Amino acid sequence: MEGTIVNTAAVLIGGAAGLLLRWRFPERVRDTVMQGIGLASLLIGFQMALQTRNVLGIILSLSLGGVIGEWLRIEDRLEAVGAWAERRIGRGSESNVARAFVTSSLLFCVGPMTVLGSIQDGLGQPPLLLYTKALLDGISSVAIGAALGPGVLLSAGTVLVYQGALTAGAGALQQVLTPEMTRELTAAGGVLIVGLALGILQIRRIRVANLLPSLVVIVCLLAAAPRLGPLGRLLGL
Repeated sequence: MEGTIVNTAAVLIGGAAGLLLRWRFPERVRDTVMQGIGLASLLIGFQMALQTRNVLGIILSLSLGGVIGEWLRIEDRLEAVGAWAERRIGRGSESNVARAFVTSSLLFCVGPMTVLGSIQDGLGQPPLLLYTKALLDGISSVAIGAALGPGVLLSAGTVLVYQGALTAGAGALQQVLTPEMTRELTAAGGVLIVGLALGILQIRRIRVANLLPSLVVIVCLLAAAPRLGPLGRLLGL
């Protein structure tokens, strides 16, 4: 859990630093900072998504994952947590706790470094990937904290719980995830990051959290592909 604890601490420290800077910059500067995060997220998302060799599998996983996510109302539940916190710690008309919480939680938890770094940490290896991720998340949390406020601090809890669970299940994950699964999981995560970036840039709000089950669906589809026979080959699995 060492890597996850460091990552969580980095988000808390970065978020706190961002809050200290928040009122030192005018709104137009904070808007520009968020636009920069959005553009960088687009780049990262496209780089990840273009790794796929199975576009049909990605489409199918996003479709099935979206149905599951809408049924579970994942985004509504995350926003409810943010709204609950906002009623208690929000201050003034510029408070945007729910948005900061959902945006930072998704940004910090969707990506290959989260999964692979947690496996590395859980198997007792030096968690170098999570150390690198902690640095990136810490920098991002400064920007998000400065632009959107205290909701970024809540995402530290998401990082701790999510990465902690992956770390605890590292042995099982290592046995399940093949290189092909890791590649397609990365690509699906990239698509979600692109969707998140579109929301940050205020181009189109996409309920990215409701698409999170697609990350599980793509792994399940690839695991089941050998048993699907011609159907699996037709779907490109």
